[in-house]
Amino acid sequence: MAETLFIPILLGTNRNGRESGQAARWIFSKMQEREEIDPVFFDARDFHLPTEDYGQDIKDTFPEWRDAVIKADGLVIVTPEYNHGYPGVLKSILDILLKEYIHKPVAFAAVSKQMWGGTRVIENLLPVVRELGLAPTFTDLNFPKISSKFDENGEIKEEIYNKLCKEFLDELVWMARTFKYGRENFPSKYHQ
Repeated sequence: MAETLFIPILLGTNRNGRESGQAARWIFSKMQEREEIDPVFFDARDFHLPTEDYGQDIKDTFPEWRDAVIKADGLVIVTPEYNHGYPGVLKSILDILLKEYIHKPVAFAAVSKQMWGGTRVIENLLPVVRELGLAPTFTDLNFPKISSKFDENGEIKEEIYNKLCKEFLDELVWMARTFKYGRENFPSKYHQ
């Protein structure tokens, strides 16, 4: 069996009444079912960000996040789409770090109350993660009309999502293994 991959998942909104939490918890449960993934869950609500100007100079304020990203072989971001964009708190959390992300894959799960399922938020996040040095997968997981996707126990209602999530995680695992091999065997100035 291949080495276990450490992959954090980040729920990127702190809004009250957020429905993206159901999607994030469900994806996390699917990650936990896989022997090759060692996941850890991060919630934007647990980041008490300063209101003053800041950037990477506060990374030591969030040691759990910093250490998880340093150790990470990949990353999953679950984000709602708010007015075609991503939550400001998600951008603020991502901006805490920089070099720690370089040459690691990221997979997006997007949530929307409307029929597009968050496709536009992913499009808007691509330049952000590219600048951070993350490598996005192409197997996004979209949850359109999120209010109808989960039952009262947090279980997905549509069976197709089990297949879609498997493909989503399969691609992330492949990229995580490939990038890990590259970082370990062909180190660059970014990860020595």
